[in-house]
This record gives sequence, structure tokens and C-alpha cells, in this order.
Amino acid sequence: MSAPGSRVARLSWRDRRLHRHDARGLRLTLVAAATVLVLAPFTLTLLVLASWSPLRRLDQAVTEALVGYGSQHPAWARALNVWTDVFGPMPLRLGALVLVGWLARHQARQLALWVAVTMTVGGLLGPLLKLLVGRPRPEVPLTQAVGLAFPSGHALNAALAAGVLLVVFRPRAGRYAKRCAVWAAALLLAVVTGFSRVALGVHWSSDVLAGWLLGAAVVAATAAGFTVWRAPPPQRSTPAQRSTASKR
Repeated sequence: MSAPGSRVARLSWRDRRLHRHDARGLRLTLVAAATVLVLAPFTLTLLVLASWSPLRRLDQAVTEALVGYGSQHPAWARALNVWTDVFGPMPLRLGALVLVGWLARHQARQLALWVAVTMTVGGLLGPLLKLLVGRPRPEVPLTQAVGLAFPSGHALNAALAAGVLLVVFRPRAGRYAKRCAVWAAALLLAVVTGFSRVALGVHWSSDVLAGWLLGAAVVAATAAGFTVWRAPPPQRSTPAQRSTASKR
């Protein structure tokens, strides 16, 4: 029976899986989470390619309702159009570029590299999926939009930017109220941007959902790689330490 003084506190399952010094548990947890998130948008892609009737009916009903409301309330449509222009893909990419420079200047080069990689990977996957799926946009938009529909580039880039906000600024927020403000800003950016694309009639609801899921998957996958990259290697005990431990 071990002495009370030699008893070692046991970590919970959650702590073992997420502890940054336990490289094996951390890698397994992050890879599993990233895999689930990556599979979600591609599952939705298969449903769109198969023209799954329940999803098609839902898309049609949501678009008709929101576009009908917007056509009857021009001020509402104009406000959404301003939002979708201000928080479009190009402004968000320019903002990310400024953030990369700011992080590099403050000696956070690894984090700056992660932001650049995340926005670049997401920016390349979106157009590639558009070409592969080839889905047309709704026929009665309230504003002009070019290109294919699936996934929504606005929703994808908004989700990427929201993930960047959380990863970069939440740990720096400090107080609980500031952390909540970061979460609120990230959610507002992603949700309102995606909603505006459906309400303006330039995307189906499943286009926006796919953009959100793909953005979350890219953030999760790159954050997983970044976290594992930063995690220190497990420390191996020296023969002297093992000998001391065996004598206790």
C-alpha cells in the first residue's frame, strides 16, 4: 500500500486528452476533432450532388421566404447588401493580411503563419469546390452576384475570419467580459454574413451551411497542426532520475 505522501494526483480524461505536454493524447484528440469537422462539409456536398429532395425543398422554401421579405422591404435589403460588401471575402483577406503583419511585428510569427495558412487554404478550397459541384445560384436575386453557388464564398471567409478572431484574440482578452465580446463578434460576423447571402437571394441555405462547415473544418485542421507543432516534445527521464524514482 503506497504512503499518502507518494500519491500522485490523477488527471481527468479531458485533461489527459487536451494537455499540451501530453503530445500523444493531444495529437489524437485534435486529429479526431478535425476529421469529424472535415467530413461534415463533404457529406453535405454529396447530398447536394445527389440532389437530395428534402434538402432541395428546404433550400427553395427558405430562399422564397427571405427574398420575398426583402423585396417588400428595400431598406432591409440595402442594409444587408452593405453588410455583405463590407464583410466580403476581399475585405476580410485584407484584414487578415494586416493582422499577419501586426502579429509578426509583435514576435508572434508562428501565429502569423497560421493566420496566413488558414486564410489561404480556405480561399483555395472554396473556388475548387464551386467548380467540382457546379451548382447554379437562385434565379431571383435582390443583388448582383457572379459565379457558382456551392459553397458560399462569403460564408466560408466569414467563418475563417471568425475562427481567426477566436484563436488570436480570445487568449489575449483577459477578463470574462472581453472574452464574451470576442465570441460575440466572431459569431455575429459569421452568422450575419451567411444569412445576408440567403436573404439577398444569391445563395441557397445549404450553400451557406457548407461555407460555415468548410470554414470551421479548415480552422480546426490548421489549428490542430499548429497546436501539435507548438507542443513541446515529451521529456524522457534520465537514468539518474529513474534510479531515484525506483528508490522511493
